[in-house]
Amino acid sequence: MNTQPTQGSSSTATPRRSFLNFLLSTSIGASIVAIFYPVMKYLTPPKTGEPATASVVIPKGTELKNNSGQIFKFGSKPGILVRTPDGEFRAFSAICTHLECTVQYKKETSQIWCACHNGVYDLSGRNVSGPPPRPLENFKVNLRGEDVVVSKG
Repeated sequence: MNTQPTQGSSSTATPRRSFLNFLLSTSIGASIVAIFYPVMKYLTPPKTGEPATASVVIPKGTELKNNSGQIFKFGSKPGILVRTPDGEFRAFSAICTHLECTVQYKKETSQIWCACHNGVYDLSGRNVSGPPPRPLENFKVNLRGEDVVVSKG
């Protein structure tokens, strides 16, 4: 009865065992990465943001009638161009400072109005009534021929 292992069996058992341990540990590591990588990508914000928009040209904006308003895109957000009853152009962010609804111009009252919670702004962008906590962001307006150029600041 020979209980000693044969010469070839001990030398092949160790590499097989270490190979199986390697496979097991790498598969566990790969599973952990496969679970946590998508979670971490979801939780971290993307590095690229919205490109900064300095100004927007509204073609034939001077054709806007007195005591009326027009929504336009300022980058990826809406803006509102208002022509007062006196014919003066004013531009604001069209995002209500309460819950970020889009505002509109009401010519009956000559005010900017948010339909979500009945917020009201005057023609200077100041909040007059309702829940908006802050005035609308003011934009600078310049005329260039028939076009209206709206810029920040």
